[in-house]
Amino acid sequence: MEGIKDKMNEAMKEILIVLIRVVTILPLLLIVTIFMGKRAIGELPIFDYLIIITLGAVAGADIGNPDIKQMPTVAAIIALAILQRIVARLKISNRRFEKLLTFEPSVVIQDGKFIKKNLKKNRYSIDNILHMLREKGIFDVNDVETAIIEETGSLSVLKKPHRDQVTLGDIGIRNASSAIAFPVIMDGVIYINVLKKLSLNEKWLQQQLEQHGVRNVNDVFFASLNSSLEMHISLKDDSDIEIPPIES
Repeated sequence: MEGIKDKMNEAMKEILIVLIRVVTILPLLLIVTIFMGKRAIGELPIFDYLIIITLGAVAGADIGNPDIKQMPTVAAIIALAILQRIVARLKISNRRFEKLLTFEPSVVIQDGKFIKKNLKKNRYSIDNILHMLREKGIFDVNDVETAIIEETGSLSVLKKPHRDQVTLGDIGIRNASSAIAFPVIMDGVIYINVLKKLSLNEKWLQQQLEQHGVRNVNDVFFASLNSSLEMHISLKDDSDIEIPPIES
């Protein structure tokens, strides 16, 4: 019985230590996060992301293991916060230093055309970009003037200006066609199911490609059709696309 009581007392002691550490570490983390500033918890550039991950690992180890001494943990958390502030100031004052610690913004769509090399460089797929566009209410890539992958991995989009100053909506006329485009080719692969749902076939698609000067479907990186069956094409060879000089 004495052995059982000793084990229970030991367990209760460890639980009490963990609870005390939760109460002490969490306020410290809150103070440290506020000290690091909004940028560290909002946009999360790569260095700040690593700091946050490390803080979580250090705090988690301290809370979960009563055998770890707490003062070294506190010192590590404070040191990480100070390091983050120092690096943040250096990034502001030194452009070259900032470039070493962050991703550069990268144009992935220009004038409605995908930039394949930049998608590959950033390890984004067409589906990733289409999903991010839909989240911004854009369902046709042809509506995009420029789309940029920012250093945080988010997508910034500049839509094409309207061709006419007065839109149909301005004069009370509703546009019968929807502003959505359906992908029919991705990286040289034809989406047969999409064609069938649009009551089309591969022969019709090949004719449309030829009208756009495309002889081989394997040359197509992305192609879509809108509700009016207008085709929009991005070729795998994107060397002719003029990319604006975007800097972070």
